[in-house]
Amino acid sequence: MPIIVNIDVMLAKRKMQSKELAERLGITPANLSILKTGKAKGIRFDTLEAICQILDCQPGDILEYRPEV
Repeated sequence: MPIIVNIDVMLAKRKMQSKELAERLGITPANLSILKTGKAKGIRFDTLEAICQILDCQPGDILEYRPEV
């Protein structure tokens, strides 16, 4: 899939664990894992906004487009 989810990169930069992010977002760690692995079919803008607020980043820091070659 050409959309890459870089939540793990931002978590490492912020020295935060997935469990803490999931708690602050109000979602289960399992649902966060689905999002992190790129298996989610979509993401709501309010969820993306909350992730950006918590991790103090921009959507482009989390989502990346890499064309398939």
